[in-house]
Amino acid sequence: MQSNNIFNKISQSQRRKQGVHFIGIGGIGVSALAQYYLAMGHKISGSDLASSEITELLRKKGAEIFITNPKSKIQNPKLQSKIKNADLVIYSPAVRKDHPELLAASRYKLETMSYPQALGELTKKYFTIAVSGTHGKSTTTAMIALILVKSGLDPAVIVGTKLKEFGNSNFRTGKSKYLAIEADEHMASFLNYWPKIIVLTNIDKDHLDYYKNLKNILKSFKKYVSHLSKDGVLVANKDDINISKLKTQISKLQFKTQNYSLKQREANILRRILKIPGEHNVSNALAALTTARVLCVPDKISFKALSEFRGSWRRFEERHITWNKKYLTIVSDYAHHPTEVLATLKAARKKYPKKRIWCVFQPHQYQRTHYLFKDFIKVFKEALTYIDRVIITDIYDVAGRENKEVKKKVSGKKLVEAVRKPKAIYLPKDSVLGYAKDNFPNRGVLVIMGAGDIYMLGR
Repeated sequence: MQSNNIFNKISQSQRRKQGVHFIGIGGIGVSALAQYYLAMGHKISGSDLASSEITELLRKKGAEIFITNPKSKIQNPKLQSKIKNADLVIYSPAVRKDHPELLAASRYKLETMSYPQALGELTKKYFTIAVSGTHGKSTTTAMIALILVKSGLDPAVIVGTKLKEFGNSNFRTGKSKYLAIEADEHMASFLNYWPKIIVLTNIDKDHLDYYKNLKNILKSFKKYVSHLSKDGVLVANKDDINISKLKTQISKLQFKTQNYSLKQREANILRRILKIPGEHNVSNALAALTTARVLCVPDKISFKALSEFRGSWRRFEERHITWNKKYLTIVSDYAHHPTEVLATLKAARKKYPKKRIWCVFQPHQYQRTHYLFKDFIKVFKEALTYIDRVIITDIYDVAGRENKEVKKKVSGKKLVEAVRKPKAIYLPKDSVLGYAKDNFPNRGVLVIMGAGDIYMLGR
């Protein structure tokens, strides 16, 4: 009863239908928030650079979508009207301050919020469980969400991937006081959030164009964890060295800490029952199990939910097909950081111990490739000791987040040259299928990897 009362209070405060316009609505996080506002009965419009599965899903749910060019003036009078009459404009963190729609919102003196700011407001209204860390956020959030659904706690969920259990959506409405979110550290977005439970999967070097070094990353995580109140709980990965460093820095903060580790006896149970491969996923499942225990969910329910989890979109997503008279397994994976790449390829080799394995990798963002260049070299050299071939394509250019000078310094071709292995080759993306058609082994495994548009090859 208490849960429904909480939900009704939130609904009443937002009962007046508002016009909310989203800039960058096709983003995986922004689109989930747009679905939340749709579920609350608001009139939603939004713009993005290109149509996608996500924008089509939003269109079907009732959002009005505009495909725009952020470098030119607003041409569409309907779009102009939507912005002018909006009560609130929410924009992706990737949107530049000189974006024409953002400038128009300023001219009309509209309330504007970034996606993290808007999500941060929701975290204050719900009992929020926020999953954070450099790797494993989406999968862990999904696991926690499915356990809570199975237990009857009926959470709202905003996650950075699509789930089959949610009808291939990255959002679930929920009718209780609980909200499970993926809390991203990019540009310190998570500092906008005020959760009751923080799940910390790991801390690694990433987004160095923003943070510069690991020390600054740890500093930001420390500030974020301090958002927990005295009755809050930190669920922390005991196996992660950087989380251990962080815990020594936050020892005086007065909240409870629940640790989890691959050394726990539950790890063996999870290795047996999980459908998704890899030690990193066993660790993610332990994080979800520990969180469920904090919320007094019986282990029986948690194990059943975890055993039924079918995986997330582009997280070791498998398909078996016949192509060019060959039978092959395609694994689509979002890994774009050296640590993730290695974990995924190890999982592939463990799952397919006797098959030939190829990896097609699209580096994501010039700055990430530049700052982690040596780590990528090390990872691919190691991977090529147990997989058969690595094809590296051109770097995926992330609009609005690239540095012109850095773009001159790195490329997919330079990465291959630095790996210096005959089984590592460079190919433009458009040439990959032709090469694979002529050379890919029958009954082999093709891992298509990266956070950009490389997954389209799998189609």
